Amino acid sequence: MKARQVLLFIIGVFVLLGALWLATPADGVPLGPLTLRFASYRGDLLEAQEVKVDVDKRLNEEEGRFIMANKDTLEFYRSFFFDEPNFYLPGDDYTFFDDFFREAENAKKNGKTVRVVHYGDSQIEMDRISNDLRDGLQGKFGGRGTGLFPALTNVPSASISKSASGSFVQYTMYGDSTTMRAGHNRYGILAQVVKLSGSGTVTLRATKSKGAFERVKSFSSVSVLSGKESQKFTISVSSDTLKPKETVTSGENATLRTWTFSRPVEKASVRINGNAEIYAVGADGNNGVAVDNVPLRGCSGTIFHRISKPLMTESFELTDTRLIILQFGGNYMPVARSTKVIEQYQEQIAQEIRYFHEVAPQAKILFIGPSDMGKSVNGRIVTWPRLPEMVDSLKATALANDAAYWDLFRMMGGENSMGQWVKHKPPYAGPDYIHFTTEGAHQVGDVLSRTLLTCYDFYRLRKEIPAARIKEVMGR
Repeated sequence: MKARQVLLFIIGVFVLLGALWLATPADGVPLGPLTLRFASYRGDLLEAQEVKVDVDKRLNEEEGRFIMANKDTLEFYRSFFFDEPNFYLPGDDYTFFDDFFREAENAKKNGKTVRVVHYGDSQIEMDRISNDLRDGLQGKFGGRGTGLFPALTNVPSASISKSASGSFVQYTMYGDSTTMRAGHNRYGILAQVVKLSGSGTVTLRATKSKGAFERVKSFSSVSVLSGKESQKFTISVSSDTLKPKETVTSGENATLRTWTFSRPVEKASVRINGNAEIYAVGADGNNGVAVDNVPLRGCSGTIFHRISKPLMTESFELTDTRLIILQFGGNYMPVARSTKVIEQYQEQIAQEIRYFHEVAPQAKILFIGPSDMGKSVNGRIVTWPRLPEMVDSLKATALANDAAYWDLFRMMGGENSMGQWVKHKPPYAGPDYIHFTTEGAHQVGDVLSRTLLTCYDFYRLRKEIPAARIKEVMGR
């Protein structure tokens, strides 16, 4: 074959491929039950036109907003709350969290502890996101330790090591087929209950990880929340040679016991004898703020209303819970195929928010919507269909039911941002285009913490400025 013929053949192949590239629809060519896909001019053009989210720039913009807050200008706060916010308050009421901030300040002054409970799906497992929020709040209001957790669990935490031995059996409100359900609805504040019949020991060790926050590397109080106790039920707590001081507060459905050490410790043993339901064990400070991490893998956040109301009411009262965070929505996306289905989910979430208002009237509620989630469509990673609609629906539901809303989807950069979080160096999200990596969760938790503390800075600033001036600038 002559060289000229070879050249013409090669040119012909390129021409044919070019024609296919120009003619092929972006979504492929249907062929019976199959779809043939080729490189497509239209698909490549769409991808080229797609707005690429610069993750570092997006996070730096958030950082810049927080730096501006330090200038203590009313103009900044007007922009923060009303001009393209990520943080939405019912009725645009910038005083929404004032009660929580007031209680947190008083806790630090008066040697008491107020509690934040962070419920969420697998995005918060391993104490992710919660740990950054905890460190930010404790840095401002005092406190240490990792909060409440189950006496018996196979879900590890990056902030504390815990083990249990003895006659413990765990029943969970939500989980896969390997988990056990109780024959009642007394699941308690962590959506689980550990039944003790005999004796058992729970051993706590604060983390020694170099990357952990200093405030979780020790604790100065241990607590146990329990109920349905037998007459000879006893609990003792020890840590090396230190002997803690015990206080007991009881209700009709639950009892909270707290042991306080004279100085922070790194480990403790809780020895329990008798029959009882153990709802939670805690490792906290002697004052300030405690933040509990309550991950429920695979959960859509629609289960809580089935937990005993009297038990939950007493539990939140005994632990002085002042802020409840609900972070859900992502696990519902696979079935959210229509507006009607999303509206049904809205109604379920509204029911849960109303439930928490009923059992914890003293607490503020913050709902965190789903992050961006990537899905392969025609060979391209794009935002899950109807995810923006889901975000808008959850935001409207939260605000209509007297709950604040943090728009994690928008904070990330909005539609098709998850792909850029995955591509970031180091990766901020995993190859499933759904879950944050440890570093990505740290970024999310840091922004959440700073957002709440910016609200607190405004709370303090408003004490120093005449109300008329605030109304003039804020417009309300």
